[in-house]
Amino acid sequence: MKNIMIAAAAAAVSVGAAQAGGFERSATPLGFMFEKGNYAELSFGSVSPKVSGALKAVPSVTTGNVTKDYTTVGLAVKADINANLSLGLTLDPSYGADVLYDPSTNYPLRGSAAKLRGDTLALLAKYKINENVSVLGGLKSVGIGGDVSLSTTTLPSAPGVPVNFYRASFDQTRDLGYIIGVAYEKPEIALRVGLTYSSDTTHNLPVSGVVLTEGGFVGFNGSTGVELPKSLTLDFQTGVAADTLVFGSIRWVDWTSTKLIAPNAGAANPLVDYANDTITYNIGVGRKFSDAFSGAVSIGYEKTHGAPTGNLGPTDGQLSLQVGGTYTHNNMKITAGVRYIDIGNADALKPTSDATTGNARFAGNSAVAVGLRVGFSF
Repeated sequence: MKNIMIAAAAAAVSVGAAQAGGFERSATPLGFMFEKGNYAELSFGSVSPKVSGALKAVPSVTTGNVTKDYTTVGLAVKADINANLSLGLTLDPSYGADVLYDPSTNYPLRGSAAKLRGDTLALLAKYKINENVSVLGGLKSVGIGGDVSLSTTTLPSAPGVPVNFYRASFDQTRDLGYIIGVAYEKPEIALRVGLTYSSDTTHNLPVSGVVLTEGGFVGFNGSTGVELPKSLTLDFQTGVAADTLVFGSIRWVDWTSTKLIAPNAGAANPLVDYANDTITYNIGVGRKFSDAFSGAVSIGYEKTHGAPTGNLGPTDGQLSLQVGGTYTHNNMKITAGVRYIDIGNADALKPTSDATTGNARFAGNSAVAVGLRVGFSF
């Protein structure tokens, strides 16, 4: 039973946190620290989201798909120092966003775009106190940066033509945080329960850009601060029958602490701002079919809060279904999974009294994600 514990659970989460709350693309992986012996893994992900909306006042004015496909790559390495102490290193693409309002539509914000990139490099240690209890902790270095361009079609000199009235680049900066956790295991029934806390990080981003004024385009330089959120994750797995286990997780992320205000764009119109924290639930079942193959299926859920969102992040909650499988041969494990995400409807509001220049309803949205993970024990 204990031999399928990691493989089947990994099959169901190999795609990561695609389209999770906020702009998180993956949570720092920790499961590799519980692999037997020295271990290394490389993971790949590809996500195809479809998010579109229409003006609430004029439903015929649509946005087109405002999201872009993206890929992710992550790696992790773990080495046993002795029977009780293990060290690990992981790099994962923690944060990201790609939004583009198609310039060929008649939506007022057409031509507006935003891109955000962030990664986490973590150095971890796990110490086995006894046969059942382990503690885990370490340092993480988080980087974040991106750029944004905002368009308008209401200039007197070019009515109806999208013009970038604001463009800014946010240079990537890094900050140190920490991860701490504890796990209880009972190998004979494939039981493991873990609780992990990941701290927030604070970034002062250098910003350069141009803004359109009555006198024309004016360049600017400055800086702006942003806090990337802390999180708390409870995960579990346990055998329920011969060659079968149940697993799941509850993850809270403090997104209400995260706000990004672009210099010269107005503090009343932050680029990133969240009215609610997110809690993500996952539950699944895994099954060993042979010594070489195990499979799993899981569902995920994030509550739709109903609070207005920004036009650069018009989603609210999700419901997902994922299936995956792991093939084991000698010292190699290949895990693949596919996930379908039903993205929650959202009202994207622009702070203006003119309902035709912002307020939109985004509905009927979804994403398909595929993931591949290759691991080696040595």
